Amino acid sequence: MSEDPIRRDAAVANAEQELARLTERVEAMRSELFRLLQEVVRAERRLHTSDATRILEANEHLVVTALGAQTDAEAATRALDDVSRSAALDPLTQLPLRVLLLDRLAAAITGARRHGTRLALLFLDLDNFKPINDTLGHAVGDEILKLVAQRLTASIREADTVSRHGGDEFVILLTEVSQPSDAGLIADKLLETLGAPSQVGDHGLSLAASIGISIYPDDGEDADSLIARADAAMYYAKRHRPGRFAFHGEVPADAHSPASPPLAAPRPRVTDDEQTMFGQMRRHAQLREANEQLVLAAISARKLRDAAERARRRQAEFMDMMADELSNPLAPIRIPTAKLGRARTDEPLLPRVQAVVEEQAVRMSRLVDEPREGSPFGAGTLRLECRRVDIAGIIDEAMDACRPLMATRLQQLKAARPTGVLEVHGDPTYLVQIVLNLLDNASRWTPDGGEIALSVVVADNTVLITVSDGRIGIGLTVVQALVEAHGGSVAESSAGRGLGSQFVVTLPLAGPSPVVGSGLPVAE
Repeated sequence: MSEDPIRRDAAVANAEQELARLTERVEAMRSELFRLLQEVVRAERRLHTSDATRILEANEHLVVTALGAQTDAEAATRALDDVSRSAALDPLTQLPLRVLLLDRLAAAITGARRHGTRLALLFLDLDNFKPINDTLGHAVGDEILKLVAQRLTASIREADTVSRHGGDEFVILLTEVSQPSDAGLIADKLLETLGAPSQVGDHGLSLAASIGISIYPDDGEDADSLIARADAAMYYAKRHRPGRFAFHGEVPADAHSPASPPLAAPRPRVTDDEQTMFGQMRRHAQLREANEQLVLAAISARKLRDAAERARRRQAEFMDMMADELSNPLAPIRIPTAKLGRARTDEPLLPRVQAVVEEQAVRMSRLVDEPREGSPFGAGTLRLECRRVDIAGIIDEAMDACRPLMATRLQQLKAARPTGVLEVHGDPTYLVQIVLNLLDNASRWTPDGGEIALSVVVADNTVLITVSDGRIGIGLTVVQALVEAHGGSVAESSAGRGLGSQFVVTLPLAGPSPVVGSGLPVAE
């Protein structure tokens, strides 16, 4: 009978000696980890102050130069736009003038020749405009011309062009017509639109116009011929059918108006000044496109730099998190130490102490190895070995590890969770670490003799794990990273200063929600 206490004392002494040796090994490992961490930080600083700095400076210089070039280009563009607009657009109606119409007509002829299609040119002249202008004044006449420009533009397709040819004459380019009769239908529509009652100032008017139509390639294969023949058809319509339209093919050979130039002497071709203007406009477009490409390249370089900076920050945050976690008093030491103070009726302690220390050392080693084993582009991320796990077993394991430490401080752990299986898709090692850190944090911030509560509920295909009466601690940085890596979230709340805190971990359930019972207390 007297030998049993002696054997137990000897076993405890042996356990204490073994624990001391294990503690020395853990401390040595901890020192080595800190040394490696410091080397990584120093290397990172060297990188940031040398190559990375030069790269960032080069990128910034490129962006500043590109933005400066863009500013200069925009100023030149605005100036060139003003010149182009004044030369190519009518200041009154803002319609293209003859020089711009010729450019578009030449491009349309090229496209029609390539695809074997037709185009139409409508030459429109207002009827009786001079008497209206002379009677009501030039201001009213200008308003009428602007109204005509608006109605003509609204009556054609976006691909077509309305141009002011001069005075009260307008030319409409229809880029694609299946057959000549289509141009007649559009001419009817334009005349109907112009004939709608109009209110210009205090004057009610009803406008009328005559239209001549030429068709490519039926009536000509160049811009000058098409314009001249549409002009001749317009004068024929004005004399013989005012307020209507006529095709060039309907015009007798000797029916040209003295006011219109003969077909043998078409209107002058594009002048040298007009050709120069076209060249300036094309160079302006090319310059604008080149500047846009330069700015896009600079923006892409800046985005790459920002992505690299975000990756560097994630790595730095992860290393800071590791440093915080390693600076904590090690849980494997606290837990076995607490078990050594329990009553002597316990089971032999050495195997259990060794198992706890080895288990915690493996977890910490795996957590620390993550940033070293990851690729440079994935630095700061966790590699999870996920499978379907019953969260009840995870919670039991964490509670078993924390109870001895809580018992030394006379703290009560009250837990409640639904009955049945609650499966999540996750890494068992990290899931245990989540609950263990929450409970350890709650124990450290709960007074001796206080109460710690853990509850588990299921809602909307998620499981909510709540630990109450803890406050923010260093280890919760790891909790947040691990929970987010499992697709979950962490929320913290407090009723006020000195009233404790609640941490709620939300994790998605694996597959369909299981049928579970109501929340029942778990036996202590």
